[in-house]
Amino acid sequence: MTLQADFTSQDFLRNPIAEIERLRASGAVVEVSLPLIGSIWLTTTQELADQVLKDSETFTLRLEGGELAGVPWWMPRIMLLLVNNILTMDGPDHARLRQIADEGFRRALPAIEPRIATIAAALADELFADGSPADVVDRYARNVPLAVICELLGLPSTDRPQFMRRANKLTTYSGALGMLGLIPGLRAMRRYLERRMDAVHRDGGDGLLAEFVRAEQAGGGISRDEIVSMVFLLLFAGHESAMHLISGSVYELVRKPESRDWLQADWSRGRVAVEEFLRFVTPVQFTKPRFVRRDVELSGVQLRRGDRILAMLMAADMDPHANSQPEALDLQRRPNRHLAFGAGIHHCLGHQLARLQGRCALEALFKRWPKLELAIPESDVQWRKRFGLRAIDRLPVVAERR
Repeated sequence: MTLQADFTSQDFLRNPIAEIERLRASGAVVEVSLPLIGSIWLTTTQELADQVLKDSETFTLRLEGGELAGVPWWMPRIMLLLVNNILTMDGPDHARLRQIADEGFRRALPAIEPRIATIAAALADELFADGSPADVVDRYARNVPLAVICELLGLPSTDRPQFMRRANKLTTYSGALGMLGLIPGLRAMRRYLERRMDAVHRDGGDGLLAEFVRAEQAGGGISRDEIVSMVFLLLFAGHESAMHLISGSVYELVRKPESRDWLQADWSRGRVAVEEFLRFVTPVQFTKPRFVRRDVELSGVQLRRGDRILAMLMAADMDPHANSQPEALDLQRRPNRHLAFGAGIHHCLGHQLARLQGRCALEALFKRWPKLELAIPESDVQWRKRFGLRAIDRLPVVAERR
């Protein structure tokens, strides 16, 4: 039986565990009908999500002819740069780009790590520069990862304000029509990145973009389109996931002062706390759709070759067989078995960066504003209507109620 599910409703985004339990009651793998995607299988346990993500021979992102699961035939060419990237590749193409990306991150991360805390502290200082209340999403959570990406890419300081403005416009869409509205901005961003690549070819440079260009120059098997796709991936996957991790974590701390105070008492606890925020907030709720390449049985359900399946990360992270009392936020949780970064060959390549940003952003914000509070009732907090992301739309806060 095909189940109906609305993963963009305010009820679901406010309290996902109720819907997850309803789905899980129907099985560890269930068939659901989703807008634009249609009928697709969905995992509801961590064990099956882990199995699907790690078995890249059976569950593949592409058909043998290269067709992507979940990508409509009419998608414009510039939009394909958003989806035709390392996250949607299997086999040799994935291995080739993953090696280049891993090496680029390995070289770039040590240089940026000391800068993240500085960036976060400066932005925390400016939170109420335009008055109070201030929207944490727009004034802080969005800007920390964007500024970090500018630093990571090695963009000239003079280019960064305009780059951030363009990137902001590209990451605030909702729905299919909103996505089509991105086309002019994507083309402008591509032209800018091509100019930067030309400058690196000519003059050299530092940062991740320069690492990719050097790999291209050395015949390392990466094309210009693939470099642009890698940057778009940072903007849409890396920036957005970090942004919603930060805003979701701030929301949990301002609504639970005892958790906030516990963390503030000793910021060395931040590493453990961020793992729990990753599990509990789960900004990215689903992986990319995968094709079933051969007939297979999953938890008593027969899947056929050509079927499509989604690993539901939110359900995996709320699985009571993986973590006891998953519905409760426990900043001291150990061990913490979550799949916020996926698993298998597509395990998030920016996981170290995301953890660093989450930890530094929370520490900088609450050191600067230790008594931060919501400026509106919890019931008025709204989530963006965006499939696959758990993203708070606005989060107005005050420094302290008087």
